[in-house]
Amino acid sequence: MTFSTPAIADITDATLTARLQHSLDFKTKPLGSLGRLEALALRLGQVLGTEAPALVQPQMLVCAGDHGLAARGVSAFPSDVTWQMVENFLAGGAAVSVLARQHGLALTVVDCGVAKPIAPRVAAVGAPQLLLRKVAPGTADASVGPAMTAEQCQQAIANGMEVVRVLPGNALLLGEMGIANTSIASLLLARLAGLPLAEVTGAGTGLDAAGIERKRAVLQQALDVNAEATSPFEALAALGGYEVATLVGAVLQAAAERRIIVVDGFITSAAVLVASRLQPAVLQRCIFAHRSGERGHSLMLAQMQAEPLLDLGLRLGEGSGAALAWPLLQSACAVLAEMASFESAGVDNRS
Repeated sequence: MTFSTPAIADITDATLTARLQHSLDFKTKPLGSLGRLEALALRLGQVLGTEAPALVQPQMLVCAGDHGLAARGVSAFPSDVTWQMVENFLAGGAAVSVLARQHGLALTVVDCGVAKPIAPRVAAVGAPQLLLRKVAPGTADASVGPAMTAEQCQQAIANGMEVVRVLPGNALLLGEMGIANTSIASLLLARLAGLPLAEVTGAGTGLDAAGIERKRAVLQQALDVNAEATSPFEALAALGGYEVATLVGAVLQAAAERRIIVVDGFITSAAVLVASRLQPAVLQRCIFAHRSGERGHSLMLAQMQAEPLLDLGLRLGEGSGAALAWPLLQSACAVLAEMASFESAGVDNRS
């Protein structure tokens, strides 16, 4: 199979940036008084290439997959929870389902590699849609060998690109589901950033202290047995999951199309970390929604020089944090589009 990542261009535009900054500086407010909302508005304008950014048909993409590592007891929940939560997403009962509905986000759930077969279905208008892009029913156990073959990893990335290619809109919010996938994020961060597992491995779905130590021991085995997998793609194939690889493809495609990419928590950040190591300009399109309560996420954010919008102690995943941050993006666009300038409002600018 031949595979190449799309070219992601540098979108730095000094003239546009100056115009956006001038617009923000001369709104009817003290200079910089809207704080980080102004930086967010600036970033949205830069990504969309306009002084009047508008968010159109936002898409919440939740990618799901199972992991061979789960059998090693690295999660407090069994693998069956993955397919059960996929059904919950589609039924509208999960946190991300509720939040997507509240904020008008179209929800697409992708079976990237769930162990149990998920029955195809036709979604009612406005309901979550299911896409079946299963590469295999779960990855192999990364503690005894590569989780995926190179071909399987390439297929998952290609699937993510294809899914985004046909989704409408100019904003993509990232979500995921997969029992044991905090282990995958920890492994990818440890390998790509050269950080000790003890610093990047946490409780995940709620392990106790003994469970965390057991998890770290298993993850160390995975790093050791896959010691030769050092490049971003090799690390993803050897350590990663189908949902993470699919998200890598989704991020690459969204970045190539110059969409806003709203990154959720630890696992989706791992996908962005891999994508950015393949194509660094990906990060220019990313808005990081929140700082997760999961150990290691702050270190992952630091690797990408990312400053998240929220810090609420979230560690649910699913895209829940991305959905919660979404109104801030809407507010940033509204400030640029609707807030008067000193001149238009006839207000004295004493600065």
